[in-house]
Amino acid sequence: MKNIAITKDIQSALTADSVLQDLLKGNNRFVDGNPQSTDNSALVSQTTGGQYPKAVVLSCIDSRVPVETVLDQAIGDIFVARVAGNFENVDILGSLEYSCKVAGSKLVFVLGHESCGAVKAACDGVELGNITEMLDNIMPAVKKSAIEVDGEANSSNSQFVTKTVENNVLLTIDRIREKSQILSEMEDNGEIKIVGGVYSLETGKVNML
Repeated sequence: MKNIAITKDIQSALTADSVLQDLLKGNNRFVDGNPQSTDNSALVSQTTGGQYPKAVVLSCIDSRVPVETVLDQAIGDIFVARVAGNFENVDILGSLEYSCKVAGSKLVFVLGHESCGAVKAACDGVELGNITEMLDNIMPAVKKSAIEVDGEANSSNSQFVTKTVENNVLLTIDRIREKSQILSEMEDNGEIKIVGGVYSLETGKVNML
């Protein structure tokens, strides 16, 4: 049973690689239908005075991808930043920097997902209110995929959507390194890693990119 929250000492002893493997093992437990049992009352009590999460996950808002659940993580284990299309902006970057530089997290995990509605909307050039400007963040991935994938460059082409989901994760990672000197330096120094993967709605499995 998970009944001991991450402490500063526990967090300090972790590495980016060990944290990544821990998250992937949690995903395997989720896929297998064997999640760890948790004593939420104990974890709430232990984290009242502070938190020492091991990772920060940047994910989509999609209701079918509840991050803590699909990675089998408990209270105090991970930070989660969510925005439709799991891209970075100044607020997300600040949140990622806080997670790692201030709060000590060892891993930045950009998590896209299969059949992402925001990606599909970007593929189709949807224009609607503030959604239009939001989708601009995904367009670099759309344009890259249009060069790489044959057939229609819209959401009717499942291969195109799949490639755009992957490219969006990879380009987001590139931009995080480019736009955040703090995170880039931490990664260069071996303090953290910045990685990405795609969650399968069909299987529940996270596949690393």
